[in-house]
Formats: sequence, C-alpha cells, structure tokens
Amino acid sequence: MSHIQSIDSFKARSTLKVGKQEYVIFRLDRLKQAGLPDLTRLPISLRVLLENLLRCEDGRSIRRTDIEALASWNPKAKPGKEIAFTPARVLLQDFTGVPAIVDLAAMRDAIKTMGGDPALINPLQPAELVIDHSVQVDVFGTPSAFDENARHEFERNQERYQFLRWGQRAFRNFRVVPPNTGIVHQVNLEYLAQVVFANVGAIHELPLLYPDTLVGADSHTTMINALGVLGWGCGGIEAEAAMLGQPISLLIPQVVGFKLFGQLKEGVTATDLVLTITEMLRKKGVVDKFIEFFGPGLDSLNLSDRATVANMCPEYGATVGFFPVDEKTLNYLRFTGRSEELVALVEAYTKEQGLFRNSSDPDPIFSDTVELDLASVEASLAGPKRPQDRVVLKDVKASFRKELLQFIQSQKITIEPKSPKVHEAAAAKTVDYESQLDHGAVVIAAITSCTNTSNPAVMLGAGLVAKKAVERGLSVKPWVKTSLAPGSKVVMDYLRQTGLIEALQQLKFHLVGFGCTTCIGNSGPLPDPVARAIKERDLMVAAVLSGNRNFEGRINSLVRANYLASPLLVVAYAIAGTVNVNLETDPIGHDRLGKPVYLRDIWPTQKEIAEEMEYVSAEMFQKQYAHVFEGDKSWQAIHIPPGDTFVWDPKSTYVKNPPFFQGMLFEPKKLSDIHGARVLAVLGDSVTTDHISPAGSIAKESPAGAYLMEHGVDPKDFNSYGARRGNFEVMVRGTFGNIRLKNLLVPGVEGGWTRHFPSGEKMTIFDAAARYQKEGIPLIVIAGKEYGSGSSRDWAAKGPALLGIKAAIAESFERIHRSNLIGMGILPLEFLEGETPKSLGLAGEEVFEIKGVQDQLTLGKKLSVSARCGAKEINFMVTCRIDTPAELSYYQHGGILQYVLRALLRGKKD
Repeated sequence: MSHIQSIDSFKARSTLKVGKQEYVIFRLDRLKQAGLPDLTRLPISLRVLLENLLRCEDGRSIRRTDIEALASWNPKAKPGKEIAFTPARVLLQDFTGVPAIVDLAAMRDAIKTMGGDPALINPLQPAELVIDHSVQVDVFGTPSAFDENARHEFERNQERYQFLRWGQRAFRNFRVVPPNTGIVHQVNLEYLAQVVFANVGAIHELPLLYPDTLVGADSHTTMINALGVLGWGCGGIEAEAAMLGQPISLLIPQVVGFKLFGQLKEGVTATDLVLTITEMLRKKGVVDKFIEFFGPGLDSLNLSDRATVANMCPEYGATVGFFPVDEKTLNYLRFTGRSEELVALVEAYTKEQGLFRNSSDPDPIFSDTVELDLASVEASLAGPKRPQDRVVLKDVKASFRKELLQFIQSQKITIEPKSPKVHEAAAAKTVDYESQLDHGAVVIAAITSCTNTSNPAVMLGAGLVAKKAVERGLSVKPWVKTSLAPGSKVVMDYLRQTGLIEALQQLKFHLVGFGCTTCIGNSGPLPDPVARAIKERDLMVAAVLSGNRNFEGRINSLVRANYLASPLLVVAYAIAGTVNVNLETDPIGHDRLGKPVYLRDIWPTQKEIAEEMEYVSAEMFQKQYAHVFEGDKSWQAIHIPPGDTFVWDPKSTYVKNPPFFQGMLFEPKKLSDIHGARVLAVLGDSVTTDHISPAGSIAKESPAGAYLMEHGVDPKDFNSYGARRGNFEVMVRGTFGNIRLKNLLVPGVEGGWTRHFPSGEKMTIFDAAARYQKEGIPLIVIAGKEYGSGSSRDWAAKGPALLGIKAAIAESFERIHRSNLIGMGILPLEFLEGETPKSLGLAGEEVFEIKGVQDQLTLGKKLSVSARCGAKEINFMVTCRIDTPAELSYYQHGGILQYVLRALLRGKKD
C-alpha cells in the first residue's frame, strides 16, 4: 500500500519542506549515490515506477534486486523481469464496478462461512466508483431529454443503485460518485486525481508525499496519464485484487518515445491528432509497451489535447501513453479549480524527484522512437469498424463506398445504392423520410465520450459549427438521432455561458445525460421508421460519434458503419445526413436562398475557439465538484440496507451472489491435466472482448432474454447487459453472444451459435455449454491472433469460466485478457510460432488432451496437446502463457480472488 513501511535498503527516506510543512519522501537520487546509473536519461514514466518500488520495498513482493533491475533498465532488452506495482488508488465505473463490489460482498459471505471475519474484506487501497455507464439515450432532440433519460435510468437501475449505496456505507475506503454527474475518466481528470498525494494518515510522523498512481477497471483509465499520473486499465478481477492490497505484477516494459514537434495547423483538432497517432502506433506495434511523449511539440498542446491522446491509448495498443508533469500540468490544475497548495506541492515534489519535464532537459533514452510533425496532421475520421482505421476527411466517401460494395456482395443484395445526393427540398420534409434513407445515411450523430468532451476546445468548436450552420439556415436531417452527452457538468456551464448551447439545441443536440452513452452501446433504439427502413431494405447506415470505440455491433445493432470523429465533424455529418459525401468538395447543405454551403464556410478558426475559451473559469469546476458525492434527490432517496454482509434478494434480476467461492476449501486442489475436452468455439483473428463479453441490449430471443422472461421481466424492462453485470445468470447466458461473432464451427452464421459434439447439433453457445457441463466435459476455445483485445474486460473472463472453459489456445493474446483468464482459473496457451489452427488441421470437432499441467507447471512451460477425431490424431506443443510467479500462484489457487481470500484467512496482507 502507499503507506507501507519500506525496509528502505537504499536509505532513500528523507524529507522535503514545501511552504511551512515538512514531508517524508523517498528520494530517487539516492540510487545514484548507491552506485546505480544516473536516472536523468531514464524515461520519466519508469522513474514513477521506480519511486513506487523504493517506497513499497518489503523484501517479499518488492526486493532490492527489483529496484536495481529497474534503475539499470536496458531499453533494448526484451521484457523478462517481473516487478510489483502498488497503485495509490483504484478507479471503477459502474459497469465494471458493480460486479467488483458484488464479488467483495460475496467474499464477505465466503470468509464468514469459512470462519473468518467479514470486516477483513474492505478496499485496502482507496477506491472510487463513478456511476456513468447506465444512462441510455431513450429520448433525444427535445429539452426534456435529460430529465426523461435520468428518470428511466433510475427506474431501471434501482436495485443496482441500492446495492452501491449499501457498499458505500458498508466498505471503508470506498467512495461513489452518483449518476448524472459525469464520465469516470473526465471526473478523474478534472477532480479526483491529485498528481501528488500527501498521506497525512501514513505511519510516518510526518505526511508522506508520493505520486498519484492508479489502475482502473476500464481500459481508458490511461486518460489520466495526460496529467502525469501513471495509470492504466486492468480487468475488474485485477482491480478487485488491487483494492484488497495485492500488487499488480508487470514485466519491466519497453518504452517507446513519441516525439512531437511543430504545431497543429488551422482547422485541425486534437481528435484528428489522436486518430493519426493511433494509426501510427498500431502499425508500429506497441502492445505491452509504455509510450512516453516528448519533444518541443508538447509545448503547443494544452492539457486537454494531451488527455484526448492519452484516452485512446487502448486503441493504439500500449499500456500507457504518458505525458510528464510540466508547466501545462500546473496550469491545468489551476484551470480546473484545484488549490494553490496542491499546485505548489505538485511543483515542488516533481521537480525535487526529477519527474518534472523541462524543455531544456536532455531527451530520455527510449527503446524506440516515433516522430510526428503536428503540422502534417489532417482532418480525419476513423472507421467504419476499428478505431485505428483512419480515413482522411476527403476520402471518407470513397472509403465508405468500398465498404458498401463488400457489404452488398457479402449479403448478396441485388439493390444497388441510390445516388448519394438527397434532394434538399425533399429532405426538409419530416413526412415519409423513411423512403429517402439510403446506404450511408447517418442515423446516429453523438457528441459523447470522455475522449473529446473533456476538451473545451473541441466542444466549443462544435458549438461554433452549430452557430454558423444555424445562421446559414442549415438543419439536421430528420433521420439523424442526435445527442449531447458531456463528460461533466462543467461542459454545460461553459456552453451556456458562451450561448453556444442554443445553436446546438436548434440542431437538436440537446443534453441527453452526463455519462458514457453511444460509445458503449447505450445509444438507445432508433426511431421506428428508421429501424424499419434499415431492416426492410438491408441498408448499410452509419453512426458518427466523438467516442473512442467503434467495433462491429457495439454502437447499435442496426448500424454497420461507425465513424469516430471530432465533435465538430459530428455536427457537420448530422447536417449532411450521410457519409456518402465528400465534405471537402461537396456542399454540406443549402442556405435559405438555395445557395450551396460548404463545410469550410461554417468551420471556426482557432482564434474564434480561443476567444470562447476565455469564458471557461476555475469557478465552474469548483462549483460543480463542491458536492460531487452527494447526488441528486433521486439518489439520496434510495433506501440503504443495514448490515456488514449484504442480504441477497433471491428475486433480484440485477444483483445475485456469484458462485465463484462455492465449495472453496482452505487449501487449493492440486493442478491437473485437461482430459476429454471439447471445443466450444473456433475463432479467427482480432476477436475482441466485446465479442466475448455481453454488451449492449438484451435480445428477447437470446438465452439471457429467455431467463429474464422466466423471472417475470417484461422485454421492455430488460435494460442492457452492462446494467445487469451484477447478475451472473444473465451474464453467462450472454457470453460469446455478440451478434457479429463468427464461430468457425458454424460457418456462414453470425452470433452466439455453436455445434455440440459428438451430436453435431447446432445450438446457442450457452445451451451447448450447459449440456457439456451436465455431461461432465471440460471445454476449450481456439482462437487466432490478438485474442481478447477490446475494453469489456472482467466478464470476458468470468463468463467463459462459468461456461466451463478450462483453457484458451490462441496464436497470441491481448495483455489484460490473458491476465484475466488466469485470474479466473482459465489456462492461456499459445500455438508455437509458425503454427496455426489451420496449419495443424484443427477443425474443432476433436477431443483434446492437454498434458504437463499437473507435473510442475512453470512459467512459459511447453505443454503437449493431442486432438483426436475418429482414427485421426493431431499432436502439437503449446506455450503456457502464465508469465509471472504471481500469475502462477493465482492459477494454482483457482483464481486471483480465491488466492486473496485464502491469504486473508491466514492473516496475510502480502
């Protein structure tokens, strides 16, 4: 923990006086005095890790040799040395946070059953949960949209919110930011993050100063790296363990330096910059690496621009996208209403510890470097399926038509797309616009997501686009579902102060909620005429959103083409009504006199945006965050159940005691080989956790829908999978249920389907898994490259575990998903280099034997696999992807939570 009594073998403990107060610090410069290399050329992100090791050195999880290894970092070395990172705090949102708190409540029951004290189960590290993922865009385009959506949210989530209010009271060290406040990462950036902590409750006689670090149960936790706060996303499972005092194991990473120079040119936004960086780094290949930004270009990027870049770190695949503390950081702390005392503390501490970036400092030495001239960045979108697929604005039309042609061919559609030109007079009529819908129609235009709504420049820019458009007599096409979902209430304050909210509302961009909406699939239903036209005519329609995720099936089940864009371009495409248009050369619309209006005519200058920025004040942030934990009347009216253990309601369809600890013994069972396993799914490359983890709406005809109806829930009250993550019965039925999942066991079919063997019968994945479990047959999954990329973490591991999956054999794994599989007792295995399911001739109909698990399983051990189908037998070797000693311990215990529970029962805290 952040206040652990370090054994301090390097005698780094010292003091620092800031103002009149003296503090304890652990000095990094003492390492040089001990004969270790000078740290002045070490990447600053690694210096933060190094301070963490110094302060938390305990001789067990963190040894002197770990500190020496990190201080002597070899930038070219392949990662192989494990260290233990002890974050100062844990950040949660409600989709991932509810199941985490459910698990803690279940652990209290389990430890009580096993003779322990339930009060032992508490977050030992400060944990903050922001309720931001539950609001859905049911109502839009009207002044009452916010109130109506908030009412629906409370009606749907009463059980969840009651449970969280109980958790807020029952657990120590746990704070909840109520709904309708903002998006977790924006609230973190604007208020929760301290940059430097002064722990007055430390065991030292003086307050202890240390860097603010964190892990979060949401992949976009990386946004906080813009503020010089080192943090990244982990699975909900890993976050729970961190809350319970377990350090996060990681291999000392390679650090890629990203040099920025020059300045963004006129008409280019921070969104365009991050889409460019995402494309560059995806091509470079930076999975499991740290990115650290450096160079003179940093001086031209304000903190909000940096936050836009740091937020999309999961999209470019790195662990973090880190911006060191500098003058821009201090300015932002003042800008967002933090105290001058904190600003002084941050400045003094980071400068004393060599964690402050000065433009005159020598560049750090990196494992590799990438360079970008900011002046070369062009206006861009990304899509239609992946955030790394950047499309320059002028090429969007051509890119879409290429995708459309492939779609038509794949669907065997005979109807050719009509002309992209929609007659303005006809489009203006709200009657019978259904017949005007065509391929490429923008049916969702959403200003949403922390990526961009945290940046006043692009939000005010969107307001200026709207203002200029309204002045020219332009309007949004009638088939476009518009929404404005800011990441904090401060956004509405400055939009009102500037008067730009009025223009946005005239274009039907009314406030729909303060939360993560369209980006996570909470876009709500499309209007009936639009939905009907799409279904009846097999239309490939589009969404344009200012978010960070656009994977297939994520935004809306009826929308196949999803484009990420700046808030300014979201407004522009809502006016155009189609992506089947070149906004650089074609008119965006026509004015009252019928004259063409081009995007360049309504695009604001940087000077105009800067003038509006003058209206944003620190007082706005101070006012909105003064009572951030109190909530509105609806939140305060929720009844809080008494007791240290939660009283589970057997009738609840939202919160249910999970079976993870049922039958758990004081000592773990010995590991065993996997015998007679069947394949539940054979998957291709780039299958994401969004394909695995239940997300979005619950279909009436799905196994989860059937379960809810059996328990008296009307389909109109199904809510989303995310909202029901606290009920394992719903979640296990939705696992592998994504409508775009392609299981090669059922070729030509999309969705959560498989074949049961040896019968060969086609059925849902859940039904097949339930049948296999009755038959006592263990299951495996076979996958291609990058298995488990994406952001839906915890249930992408919990769901497969509950389905009975014992191992996943893939060509390669995404970092967090691999770790989470181990955390749930699932063995991640990797084909040897050059071998694939196809090259080995695996069909998925075989019976599998995996040997070498029970006989002294070690890190990276080669295991033997035999796959038998009739008389044919295929034998091959795989690599066990348990990479660290801690992961091996977790697997031996059947999972990370079981490991922690047993440790607590033994009275251990390590």
